[in-house]
Amino acid sequence: MGEAIALDPPRITPVGWLLIAGRLLLMVALLIVCLPMHGLWKAMQLDRFWPRVFLTGIGAICGLQIERRGRPVPGALLVANHVSWLDIPALAQTAGSAFVAHDGLSAFPLLKFLCRLNETVFVARHDRASISQQVEDVRLAIDNGGTLTLFAEGTTSDGTGLLPFKSALFSAVSPLPEGVAVQPVLLAYENAADMAWVGEEPGLDNFKRILARLRPLHLTIHFLPPLAGPQLANRKTMAAAAQEAVRRAQRP
Repeated sequence: MGEAIALDPPRITPVGWLLIAGRLLLMVALLIVCLPMHGLWKAMQLDRFWPRVFLTGIGAICGLQIERRGRPVPGALLVANHVSWLDIPALAQTAGSAFVAHDGLSAFPLLKFLCRLNETVFVARHDRASISQQVEDVRLAIDNGGTLTLFAEGTTSDGTGLLPFKSALFSAVSPLPEGVAVQPVLLAYENAADMAWVGEEPGLDNFKRILARLRPLHLTIHFLPPLAGPQLANRKTMAAAAQEAVRRAQRP
């Protein structure tokens, strides 16, 4: 999460509770359909089609409406700002992306299970001894599934600005695996402050707040030109160049 801003628990109306219940039932039904199909696809050594279907469905159930500007580069590392957990279904839908995540998430069994379905690469930020293996994991994930996303702020912001992009998060792709493009991405929500997950708000409260919404959530995803030349020299230049590209797109 982002800056330490305390938020009161959401006040949910009876209609909101009905929306939460209905949407949860739809999510469970979607998982029941997608899980065995994903197992079949894996047995046949096919791509991660069903996790993408599942995540796209989660976004649709939550009322997410996406406009795409630009095109994702196949087999790229996408470097994006981070506003909400909805960023994940949004980028899975528009770019077929898996994700690079801090290995702390793997401490939660259910979350780890869902992440593994979409071939999430867990990165140990402070384990320098395993960097070479992490680079290989990233390369294999891109070879097998196409695209990976790194949320370079390392946490969520309120969507109206950017937090510093952390060069340490680029350790797993420094040096950059051969043939991998690095593409900055801006996630621009309409009325982001109404739904962003920041401060000390518990994740469950944010989840309920979004599921209880009557209005749709509008998101514009800007796929920006890939980094090139000296921008790719090392993890610090990649972080700085990606942040500047996203900042320019956010505030032209």
